[in-house]
This record gives sequence, structure tokens and C-alpha cells, in this order.
Amino acid sequence: MTPIGDLSAVQLRDALAHGDLGAVETAEHFLARIEERNPALGAFVHVAAELALDRARALDALPAGAARGPLHGVPLAVKDLHDVAGMPTTYGSAAVTGRRGGAPVAEADDDLAAVLSASGAVCLGKTQVPEFGLNCYSENLVAPPARNPHDLSTGAGGSSGGQAAAVAAGLLPVAPGSDGGGSVRIPAAVCGLVGLKPNRGRVPTADAQSDAAQLVVNGPLARTAEDAALLLDVLCSPAPGPAHGNVVQRAVRAAPQGSFLDAVRAARRGDLPWGDRPLRIGVSTASPFDAVQDIEVSREARAALDAGVARLRAAGHEVGEAGLSYDPEYPGAFFDVWTTSMGTAPLDDDQAERLTGLAGAFRARALRRSAVELARAASVLRRVEQDVVRAYGVWDLVLTPALAMTPRPLGWYWEGYDLADPAGADQDYRRQCGYTPWTSVVNVVGLPAVTVPTLWTRAAGDDGPVVPMGVQLVGRPSAEAQLLAVVAQLEDQGLPGPRPAA
Repeated sequence: MTPIGDLSAVQLRDALAHGDLGAVETAEHFLARIEERNPALGAFVHVAAELALDRARALDALPAGAARGPLHGVPLAVKDLHDVAGMPTTYGSAAVTGRRGGAPVAEADDDLAAVLSASGAVCLGKTQVPEFGLNCYSENLVAPPARNPHDLSTGAGGSSGGQAAAVAAGLLPVAPGSDGGGSVRIPAAVCGLVGLKPNRGRVPTADAQSDAAQLVVNGPLARTAEDAALLLDVLCSPAPGPAHGNVVQRAVRAAPQGSFLDAVRAARRGDLPWGDRPLRIGVSTASPFDAVQDIEVSREARAALDAGVARLRAAGHEVGEAGLSYDPEYPGAFFDVWTTSMGTAPLDDDQAERLTGLAGAFRARALRRSAVELARAASVLRRVEQDVVRAYGVWDLVLTPALAMTPRPLGWYWEGYDLADPAGADQDYRRQCGYTPWTSVVNVVGLPAVTVPTLWTRAAGDDGPVVPMGVQLVGRPSAEAQLLAVVAQLEDQGLPGPRPAA
């Protein structure tokens, strides 16, 4: 039999369902991997070995014929933005942990944890995030940074950086992330994974941060299209019990014709969601941030985009220039809406002093922003949504680079400043926008999107580590099954898969 750690999530699910593997055996294997590999990676900030093994023993003790969930015995973890009963939640913030470094232990599961528990999954612990999930890198003041398994000198991206690092390094078979401005797609691209942001409303969502603009949605980070589809099917389930928090329960909770996993498998048999015709795919490197800064598309990013174009054409699709442009008011409006969550965070003055420089600066500006200014910003984003959906709708899919540069070195965003220094906030945010210029607008307009690796390249000359680079595909409304089918097509023609990680 294939070693446990080499199984795909679908294969692992099947082995557990058929009794070829036990939940305890599986949990012990992945816990051992975490103990061995996590010190170098910083993926996990809390490992709940005893809770996980107790849960696995209970699953193994189920009598024959008892109902089993779709992820029965599959090991998972959640970002340290989510509450899991019996585990501490730091939100990646020293403001929460306090001066003595402690964090409150959750008394109950939040909605995501409840959905995963109802599916039969075994939660192994919590993974690293930026403070309050704000950034596209997972570095904070409470724990070691999440590192890219393919180049330990670089970060794993964010805000689902710990999740992506864990999957890419084989510490987890698959992982759920949350995406409010690229937080699934960015770390997936950094770590060479498939990262899917579902359509707004597809997944019932309750996020740790305030989300009045409805930017955030939970989605899968996975090694393959099938694994992403398997987890997406589970994420589309409503949380058990009465709805609570700010959970959005209006989702269309299944693929157009059955499960998303069924859709991917049907595509591999030639039964494509779009029929026999080729897809029309528009390519663009235009960014909504072009109005306020020069977005440099690196040689490696262009090579990844060219590789994506070539592979899509080889799959039979029509690819052409999209000729897109964006409202010049987008950057300011997005900043105002995105930073508002820090203004509503329930922190006293003593706690606020322990924020990172970026979060502290965001909070100060949010507290000074009037309701009229926020309403104006929200109005701009709604206008952007209408314009972008109309412009993208000319095409079946829109293709962009996933990231503008190769994975960034640890500390690059606030280079020249201390992480706790608010003076570095503007440079930090500007560099984030320059590195990830194509992701946030997809959250604003609510469309589904996926990032997928298209090539591997050396990040620092001929002697540098080999790292992944990829592309982003943005679909029409509710086109997740179509996006996953395209990823499956690319995989079937030899899409480069994750290399053995450090």
C-alpha cells in the first residue's frame, strides 16, 4: 500500500472509509510528521495531539454500520483565526495573548470547526496567520513565521500561510483557508498548490474578523483538483445547529450537477461543464493598483503566465488579450474598507499598544474614518463590482499571473523597519499590493477564482532554490466546477506538481 503521507486526500479518505486505515493510525502518522518538520517550517502554532487522538479513538470505535462523515478520520487543521473547543485562539496577535504570552482557550467550535467536525475530520491543531488575518504574509509577534517549504528563507504567504506550508510539506493532506483579499490563493501560489476562492455566497462563512463588505469566503488549499473539490463539497455544508455569529447561510451548496468532486471526475472522462466548445479565456496583467503605483511584473511571473497560456491552448481553449482597465478610485476605496475591521476590533489602549506596526496604523486610521467616508468607499467598490463583472463577462475565464514576483524573503515587507513600528506601515502595505496586485478585486466583485502552479523556477540565480510560480483563473458567477475542471485538464496534460518539500 502507498505510504499514508503519500496518499492524496481523496485516496486517504477512501482508505479510511473502507477500513484499510484507522483514524488513530493516520493521526499518529501526521502528528509525527508535524513533530519532525514543523520546527523548521513554523506552520503550526498549536498542536493538539491528545485532543486529536481522543477524537480518532472515538471514530475508530464507531460500530459497524454507523454513519460516517465524508472526511471520516482525515486529519485537518484550522487557521489560528478560528475557535476550536479546547484550543487557544491568538488571532496571530500579541494584543490577544497579553504580556505573559497566554491566549484564551475556546469553549466551543466556531462554524468552520463545527462543519469540519460534522464531516468526521480530526483537527490536529492551529496554524500560523498574520495578525488578525490582515496581511499576505504569515509573520507576527507571537510565534515563528510560516516558511515556504520550497525555500525556507521565504515566507509561505498569507493569511492562510500556515495551512499552505503544512499541505506543501506533507503535514496535512489538504486544508481549509479563508480568503478576503487573496488569503487562499496567495499562499497556494507561493507553496505550489491549488487554491480556490469560491463565489460569494457559495460557502456559509463566519470569519474571525468583521466582514461588513462580504469579502471573506472559506476555500480549499490542496495538491490536486480532486482534493480541492472534496474539501469544497464539505465546506459548502451549513454548520450544524442554529446559525450564529455573522454566518452567511444563503449559499448554493452544491455543484451544478452533483458534487464538485463528481464534476472533476466527469471532466476527466471528457464530460466537461462547458460542453464540447473551447473556452474563451482573456489574458491580462492590468491591475486595479496601476493608478497609484508601478506594478512590476517580474520575468518569472511573465514566464508562468506564458506557460499557463500555452497549456490552456494545448487543452484546446481560445486565449486572447482581454484589454482590461480598472476604476482609479479602487485603491483608496479598498484600503478604507479593508482596514475598517481593525477599527471594530474590541481592544483597549493597553492591547492596542501590542499590535504590529501595520495593524496599529490601520486601527488608528480606521478610528479616524467617518461613517460618510466609509459609505463612499463602499459605494465605489459596488461600482467596481458592476464594471468588472461586465468586463470579465465577455470571456468565459480571465487569466492573470498569480503573483507579481517570486516568493518574498522573510521580513521583506517591513524591510528597514521593526515589525512593531507603525512608521513602516505604508511601505509594508504598498509592497503587499505590488506583490499581489490581482487578487483583492476578485473578492470585491465576488467571483470564484483559482490559482494553480504552471512552472518551477530558481528564485535567486542559477544556485537558488527551485520555487513554484503560477497563474490565477477567474470564473463567471458560480463557476467553481468549471474552474476545477480546467485545473484537472492542466493536471492531465502534465501540469508540474508539488516537488518534495524541505
